[in-house]
Amino acid sequence: MYDGLSAFPEVGAPARPRAERILQIAVTWLLVAAPFAGLVLAAVLLWGHGLGPTDAVLAVVFYLVTGFGVTVGFHRCLTHRAFRAGPRLRAALTVAGSMSFEGDVISWVAAHRRHHAFSDRPGDPHSPYRYGTGPVAQLRGLVHAHAGWLFGNDPTSHERYAPDLTAEPMMTALARAFPLLCVASLALPFLAGLAIGGTWYAAFTALIWAGLVRIGLLQHVTWSVNSLCHVLGTRPFTTREHDRATNLWPLALLSLGESWHNLHHSDPTCARHGVDRRQIDLSAELIRTFERLGWARDVRWPDPARLDARRVHV
Repeated sequence: MYDGLSAFPEVGAPARPRAERILQIAVTWLLVAAPFAGLVLAAVLLWGHGLGPTDAVLAVVFYLVTGFGVTVGFHRCLTHRAFRAGPRLRAALTVAGSMSFEGDVISWVAAHRRHHAFSDRPGDPHSPYRYGTGPVAQLRGLVHAHAGWLFGNDPTSHERYAPDLTAEPMMTALARAFPLLCVASLALPFLAGLAIGGTWYAAFTALIWAGLVRIGLLQHVTWSVNSLCHVLGTRPFTTREHDRATNLWPLALLSLGESWHNLHHSDPTCARHGVDRRQIDLSAELIRTFERLGWARDVRWPDPARLDARRVHV
């Protein structure tokens, strides 16, 4: 029995071949460190030069494309089935989400479904309460929930948590293509910068700002939902026992609506997370656009009666 205050019990690491474990750590370091290196380079470039308008526009465009790939594609469509999409839209969203450097689609979906199954209790792969609720334990837990869990030896079973995707040939093919899609995520800004600016320097700065820096920012925004949105913010809706998911409004725009996390954990299949007034949810607006175009169907929009039943009435 878990009391909601103690550290999670330690479990033995699963049997994983040493070579596979070394490869996992190396790849994770590459995916995390490469964008950080881009940030350092951007700081050097910014000194005395500034951020050019072309790089800024490309960074925003690629941030939105890959960000919506994660929030609308990986999360609301594939993980929670908040709406149904045809094969072309599913493929496009999966490609866009894979270009975020956050892992292949099947691993991402499996880990997130496991997170919901055990939110903030033993079994959750990235709970900030893993080490307890004291000040030091909480700080350690935030580091773990933000990015530390990525380096852990606690794999999530694809067969258990994402059997629908493992049985879908298109999704398994796109999961295998993840390394190539990461290359494309950097190559496309580089080529766009070259085409627009006409110089190798323009291509290089586009690679830094619209490639590495954009990826790093999106990664940390996504990870902040895992960490900060379980510690800081408000909880206007009831959730399962021990689930401490919160709404954190400062992240609403950058997270494209994902930081209305309390409602999401209260009603995971809902296509809109920001359900109250002045709660901006750009991902929900994109889903609405897809629905109007006939590309999305069976959208699970908020139900007033269901929301009222889940709302905390003071």
